[in-house]
Amino acid sequence: MPDPRYYQIAVLSGLAVYGAFALDFEIRPLGAALTLGAALAAQGVCSRLAGVRFDPRSPLISGLSLCLLLRTDLPWLAVAAAVVTIAGKFVIRVEGKHVFNPTNFGLVAMMLATDRVWVSPGQWGSAAFFGFLLACLGGLVIHRAARSDVTYAFLAAYCGVLFGRALWLGDPLTIPLHQLQSGALLIFAFFMISDPKTTPDARAGRVAFAALVALVAGWIQFRLFRPDGLIWALALCAPAVPLIDRLVPGVRYVWQRSRPLYRARRLTVSHPQTVSRSLGVLVLFVLFASPVRAFCGFYVGKADTKLFNQASSVVLVRDGERTVLTMSSDYRGDLKEFALVVPVPTVLEREQIHVGDQAMIDHLDAYTSPRLVEYFDPDPCAVVRYEKELRALGSMADAAAPTAGRNEGLGVTIEARYTVGEYDVLILSATQSDGLETWLRQNGYRIPDGASQVLGSYIRQNLRFFVARVNLEEQARLGYAHLRPLQMAYESRRFMLPIRLGTVNADGPQELFVFALTRTGRVETANYRTVKLPSDVEVPVFVKHEFADFYRDLFAHQVEEERMRTVFLEYAWDMNWCDPCAADPLSDRELRDLGVFWAGDERREGFKQQARDVFVTRLHVRYTAENFPEDLVLQETGDRTNFQGRYVLRHPWKGKATCPAARDYLRQLEQRQEREARTLASLTGWDLDEIRGKMDLPESALTQGEDDRPWWKKIWGSR
Repeated sequence: MPDPRYYQIAVLSGLAVYGAFALDFEIRPLGAALTLGAALAAQGVCSRLAGVRFDPRSPLISGLSLCLLLRTDLPWLAVAAAVVTIAGKFVIRVEGKHVFNPTNFGLVAMMLATDRVWVSPGQWGSAAFFGFLLACLGGLVIHRAARSDVTYAFLAAYCGVLFGRALWLGDPLTIPLHQLQSGALLIFAFFMISDPKTTPDARAGRVAFAALVALVAGWIQFRLFRPDGLIWALALCAPAVPLIDRLVPGVRYVWQRSRPLYRARRLTVSHPQTVSRSLGVLVLFVLFASPVRAFCGFYVGKADTKLFNQASSVVLVRDGERTVLTMSSDYRGDLKEFALVVPVPTVLEREQIHVGDQAMIDHLDAYTSPRLVEYFDPDPCAVVRYEKELRALGSMADAAAPTAGRNEGLGVTIEARYTVGEYDVLILSATQSDGLETWLRQNGYRIPDGASQVLGSYIRQNLRFFVARVNLEEQARLGYAHLRPLQMAYESRRFMLPIRLGTVNADGPQELFVFALTRTGRVETANYRTVKLPSDVEVPVFVKHEFADFYRDLFAHQVEEERMRTVFLEYAWDMNWCDPCAADPLSDRELRDLGVFWAGDERREGFKQQARDVFVTRLHVRYTAENFPEDLVLQETGDRTNFQGRYVLRHPWKGKATCPAARDYLRQLEQRQEREARTLASLTGWDLDEIRGKMDLPESALTQGEDDRPWWKKIWGSR
């Protein structure tokens, strides 16, 4: 029978093509070629030094796996990862068997060495169709490699971890089912942990090893709050394989076509059964993925008041485990009935809570907002050119006093009480969701249906609750007519936004803008796909006067295309410079007020120095409880590649066609404007004929130019 590595190479190549073209992965041909070339070269050098025959199949598998999993914006780091990956299996060996899965070792080694290398667990998304496809292809590979037992043992154990955690927290089943639909999980299960050369030799040992990896992965992911827990778990558990082989000896796997491979194959299920099991595991994702009603908090009010949280802006400053969260919401209603409930990881001291200035968020919004760029075509008959930049739109998205102390019967404790600016703030802890709900109701707040279940999940995660309401007397004394943003600073391994509470009393889909400021690079979501909005495209000139409608419809159309399952990247840039700036860069003082504690000295403010060592990311998500059952899990990356939503207007030249170059220009202009119309229709879903009707087509220019031509050129229509 054929060597199973050929199947792996074929399937991994197909996944790379799928990721690059269907999921818009940034798998650049040059980077992939460098990674594969470095893996093959390293294999050749190490084989020569070890005195063994060069075999290109294993390094191709490792190189392709790196292309699928490793992310870096520096090509030389991809080359280094390939070299480390191949060298590791020659250097780290026990009794002639390499200990670590080569790709896993390379990823972990590089992530330990530099923050410019990372893994993006959410990049594959959670589409059920992709899960079915991947399960079928993966089932074929592990069947051929005689390691179906370790894959299915791992999936069973990891299912136990996810469903057990959900039952303990009281979460709906849509959450563990969403986690199981992760393409990154399936790639790990079918193509990494199933490596026959680094798993235990005996079946019992492989099952035990798979269960151990699943348990450690759950601990890393949910206790250490690392979204790439699977990668780290396999690396931590790999040294146990030699011990397992000693305790439970078995026949060592050999890559060959002879009888040992046949014997190993007999230990597995038949191919139809393998595929049916793959489908059986994945079919659960569809059968049980029924809608469940599961921003950073929800609003509660007294009496019959109905409050809705439709759009929010959040600024996250993140450095290591230190986080500063700034929340600005579009609350509408009577301020005396305002209350905000947000789960927080720890009890906050008074100095950790601050009231900010909305102008800071507005400035950051204007600085990062998608924008138009306006160019004017020159006179084709003269060498004259000039251009003009437009700024983007500043923004696209136009109770009774509680009793103090502990209520023993309800299990609610007031851990702290502060007055911060115009807000009265409580930090609550609770032991039961019903008790917290009852406490809030007894103190004059109406809790929306479904809140108790979500509150219970956060309580079991040992989170506290930040409760703020407006002190009207203090607000009047301070002279503010609007709600200012609330800020809190804390240290926690968790890097997430608890959006589930926001869907409890939401009236339809909600908008969330996340501005992340870090030292390292771009921020992305680890449990949902993060994709770039279409950018750098030419659109008709009339969009200048309809930019707000254009962008809203563009975003809505992209959300529909992605079936409301992705988070969109609108801006990512080093704040030291911009090209050009949609607004002035934030000053050091503004950055410090937002929580960027490493910004420059206030005494240098008069010099108007730009920010240093600050990378800003702008994310935009439209979400519902059905499409986003989990809270947003975020992660910093080392990607410092610049990106911005940018849309180009090119004003046509409107002079007379007095030269051949002008007549050629006018002919090309017609084709260009047709492309612009079709582009606009594809981006927004607008009617193509209506777009054409709004465009100022220069049909008269060519005619005017023809009138000035010599008379003999008009006789036979010559040009």
